[in-house]
Order: sequence, then structure tokens, then C-alpha cells
Amino acid sequence: MSNYPPVHHQSKDIQKMIAVIKQYPFAMLVSAEKDLPFVTHIPIIYNEESGRLVAHIDKFNPQVSTLKNGAEVTVIFKGPDSYISPSVYSTTQLPTWNYIIVHITGTISLINDPETAKETMIAMTAFLEGENPKFVLEKENKRMEAAVNYIQAFDITITHWEGKFKLSQDKNKKDQALAKQALISYSKKIDTAFIEGIYDQSI
Repeated sequence: MSNYPPVHHQSKDIQKMIAVIKQYPFAMLVSAEKDLPFVTHIPIIYNEESGRLVAHIDKFNPQVSTLKNGAEVTVIFKGPDSYISPSVYSTTQLPTWNYIIVHITGTISLINDPETAKETMIAMTAFLEGENPKFVLEKENKRMEAAVNYIQAFDITITHWEGKFKLSQDKNKKDQALAKQALISYSKKIDTAFIEGIYDQSI
């Protein structure tokens, strides 16, 4: 009987998974209703104090109908990924793909109070602006006063963590290091070239 996913590609280190969530907060929110799946891509942040995920979604998004109190959802945070060519290794290997992914399962708690919803927007903006913010979202901001009526804020109580870190752990130390460099190099190169190309075509 085979084990899937391979144990050496799984991580139970919650701190490592939190690091991925913080670095790559643009996540996939996955829910379902009557066997119909819904997926929305939104920023979702981790609240250190509560240990919950916090987000908001457009009230007109059809997925909102699935986000009832106590409903179970999955959130997927995608880190860097890359094709790893056999030419990278010092030994004979086959082509593969390396990646860093975190899957979170949890239950929804809706935030319907407008003032509390505003606080989630302020907290998210503060997190995304970083340590040296160039913009601070004030609670009295008139644009937020209008926007809060068009969002559904919510948090997610985490019930299960799953880290999927496929990083050539089954290779020797030298090849692991070579695959690491390939992942770093490829991620930087492909993102820059792709973004420039998409902008050229779309704008």
C-alpha cells in the first residue's frame, strides 16, 4: 500500500505554515453548496492573538451564500513553485515540480457588525502595508464608510493544518541545494517576464 502524499513532502510545523501565510496572503477560499464548488481569490491574513484567519469578500459574490456560521471551508495559500529540470542536479534524475503550499481547513464565523468589519479592513491594510506603511486606513475614512456596506467580513477558526513542501527532500544534500537555487532563480525570472508580458497585452 503506497503512502500519499509522501511523508517527506508533508510538514506539521505550524510556524513554517504561518510564515507562508504571512508571505503569500493572497489565497484561494474554497467552499461548496449542494455539491457545487465555489472558489474566490482574496487576501486572507492570520491573526496572531486569536489564531484565526480573517478576511472579507464582496457581498455580491455568489460564494457568500455558502459562508454560513459554522460552515466548513478550505483555504489554500500558494508559495513559490517551479519546474525542476534534470539538468539542475548533479545526479541522474527525472523532471519534477517543486512547490510550497499550505492547506487550511476551518469553520466560518460571520462578522456582521459594521464597526468590527471596519476593524478587519484596517488590520488587513496595516498588515499588507508592512513595517513602514506609506498609507494608514483610518476608521473615519469616508470611502470605507461606504465600502463596508458592500463586504461580508468573516473569520475562520482553524481545525486542520496541512503543509505541502515538495523541495527535493528525497535527493542528496548537494542536489537539494541545487534544486533550491533553481526554485529561487526560476520564480524571480518567470514572475518578472510574465508580469511584463501580461501588462503589455492588457493595458
